[in-house]
Amino acid sequence: MSIVSESEFKGNPMIVIKNDEEDKYPFQFGVKKAKLVLENIEEVKKFVEKYDK
Repeated sequence: MSIVSESEFKGNPMIVIKNDEEDKYPFQFGVKKAKLVLENIEEVKKFVEKYDK
């Protein structure tokens, strides 16, 4: 199960998603990119369905 937390970068809030506690390269992004993901969530789902093995 993923680990989700919040952080800050140069005064901006960030969401941080890790595969596990040892994950050295977490996936992190701010509000602007989070909005883009939400606006395009159906396309993201299609992408995963197309390429998930």
